[in-house]
Amino acid sequence: MSGSDRSNSIRKPSLGTTVVLQRCQLKQCLFNISNEMYHQSVKKCRKFLTICNVTIWNRVSSFRQVAFSASLLAEGSVTLGPCNTFTTLIFKRVVANIGNAYNPNTGIFTAPVRGAYHFEFYVAVIGGQTAAVLVKNKERIFAVAEYQSPGFGSSAQGATLALEAGDVVFVQLWADNKIFDNQSHHTTFSGHLLFTM
Repeated sequence: MSGSDRSNSIRKPSLGTTVVLQRCQLKQCLFNISNEMYHQSVKKCRKFLTICNVTIWNRVSSFRQVAFSASLLAEGSVTLGPCNTFTTLIFKRVVANIGNAYNPNTGIFTAPVRGAYHFEFYVAVIGGQTAAVLVKNKERIFAVAEYQSPGFGSSAQGATLALEAGDVVFVQLWADNKIFDNQSHHTTFSGHLLFTM
């Protein structure tokens, strides 16, 4: 073989080598495309997860902010009772209702999330006897009573309760008792979420 024949055979790959080389290039090209598609998919998934996490965090954060405080009367002065049955008290003057879990039309607090909640209620009476009870769903939890004759008296009670989402809490005036409130807002009901569970 002459020198020029050798240089031509070195420069030109055989058909078999060309096919193998093209296959390798095709595999590399497909790998690059697959790799790019994979990275684009990962980016899309990460973006989607970030959006989901932000949405979930915003929802959970809004539920974590639950607190209310209300007094029996918005204005004026009144003695309610005595009533012959237990009567749910409707605390109409709302000074805070973060999370809107307390309903000033019914006097009922509805837990928006499962968690530990703390409640307090204060009752007042002039010249007589008052008694009230904190109720969770239909269960009477803690009661409070005060007797004053002839003057003014007040009493308070509180409780920390484990609630499921949808549980209700309210205060009832005990049967055959009365309760007093005026512009000084002696009779109140308050509660807040301590932590979710």
